[in-house]
Amino acid sequence: MEIKETKYSSGYGKPPWIFKGSALYQFHLVKAEIARAIIPKEFRLVEAFGYTLGGFFLANYSESPFGPFDELVAIAGIVWNPPTSHAWAARVYVNSDNACTHGRKEFGLPSQVATFSKSITAVSDRPERNGKGSNVNIHVAEIDGPVTTGLYDIRLESPISKTNPLKWMALGPAIKMSLPSFSGHTEYIPQLLKYNCQIECRVKPTSPARVLGSMNRIESQNVELNESSKKREMSISVMLSKPILALEFNCLKMEVQPPIVVSKGSPHPLEHGLSSYPS
Repeated sequence: MEIKETKYSSGYGKPPWIFKGSALYQFHLVKAEIARAIIPKEFRLVEAFGYTLGGFFLANYSESPFGPFDELVAIAGIVWNPPTSHAWAARVYVNSDNACTHGRKEFGLPSQVATFSKSITAVSDRPERNGKGSNVNIHVAEIDGPVTTGLYDIRLESPISKTNPLKWMALGPAIKMSLPSFSGHTEYIPQLLKYNCQIECRVKPTSPARVLGSMNRIESQNVELNESSKKREMSISVMLSKPILALEFNCLKMEVQPPIVVSKGSPHPLEHGLSSYPS
């Protein structure tokens, strides 16, 4: 795709925008038919045996251009754009009005304001494991004007293990990686955008989070789905798909570069209205 122009504003400081905190990146097997309903038709879906690689990115940022906030990105699947592939997300939830506005108007993301209600449950000691742990339960609810809609209950299970005196071993090895992403095709930015995220963190495999959500919640009430509700239900299908791997990102530092326009807008942007993370 031909790069047309650089596009960014200075409303939230000069790029790159820096985010620091921790995150869980969980990979799911998503049915190709679900992903195709989300991804713009000009992209080729990377799939095998009727599935693509999707999942979610759940982050808690202690520092950002908007202050501390939480983010949940439902990733529909992988699209192929030679010579690399890119993740494409169905929905982005943040508990910051500024982060939501920045995601929508700067990156053309399908960002929505949400609440993240957290509780911690202690796990009993196990003498044979000589350790203890805790589970974090997160309830995510979307806010749309005066209406709040509960979406997910996400349970993060902390494995019970012995205390590791070497902190770097407990947090995992340090890595650096680049995540190129597409976004746009939304009500706010109809063009297709491309941007890059540079990530530094410590990463280690962890137990997959358990996600509970209500499928067909709206249909069961015999309510006709509007465009926003369709997108929300699609993201629920992604979140409830089968997990295959979970990675814990600690000491996370993410630099997000400003987006560039790579193609003209969709004639019907709301038919897609879905894009890639982060916000």
